[in-house]
Amino acid sequence: MACSESGGEEREPTQANASPRKPRILLAASGSVAAIKFGNLCHSFCEWAEVRAIATKASLHFIDRAALPKDVILYTDDDEWSSWNKIGDSVLHIELRRWADVMVIAPLSANTLAKIAGGLCDNLLTCVVRAWDYNKSLFVAPAMNTLMWKNPFTERHLMSIDELGVSLIPPVKKRLACGDYGNGAMAEPSVIYSTVRLFYESRVQQGGSSVQSAGS
Repeated sequence: MACSESGGEEREPTQANASPRKPRILLAASGSVAAIKFGNLCHSFCEWAEVRAIATKASLHFIDRAALPKDVILYTDDDEWSSWNKIGDSVLHIELRRWADVMVIAPLSANTLAKIAGGLCDNLLTCVVRAWDYNKSLFVAPAMNTLMWKNPFTERHLMSIDELGVSLIPPVKKRLACGDYGNGAMAEPSVIYSTVRLFYESRVQQGGSSVQSAGS
């Protein structure tokens, strides 16, 4: 299992069973230059959680697969139906939704934001989101050009996903990859990691067996 914790010795079953399992975090990257930081993001979460990852076709232009933790399984659109042959076989986007305690989309491109806001599900990432159980948390960390971030459509789309219960990790102001200076850069992986972890652990301390939506 991805970034899994090694099991306890068989002679101490009580102690092993008493230990809580690690959180299961599903990380996803869409087509933004900020996806070059996806490897760092995966490494950050692997120190604390079990991690599986999704990459859209566009994000693969920026992701260095060799930089990913060796135990992280990276799923792409090609994997969606590769193991499905007949009714009764598992469906990947459903299995990933069931597996995960939390989903984090970082970076979230303007295009994928628009798809989610409109309910589209034309790739593995958006199919997981469309099938998501909003009793569990879903975080997004947008990354886009400043004028794309300021575009009126972006505000509408953010309002739509907020109504679903999606939690926003806002972009920051800096010099962007395109050369423009302004708001729209993805939050740093360390900020994304700490935000998700603090929220998850606060819910666990409150006695919840599962992480509820941060949008409530």
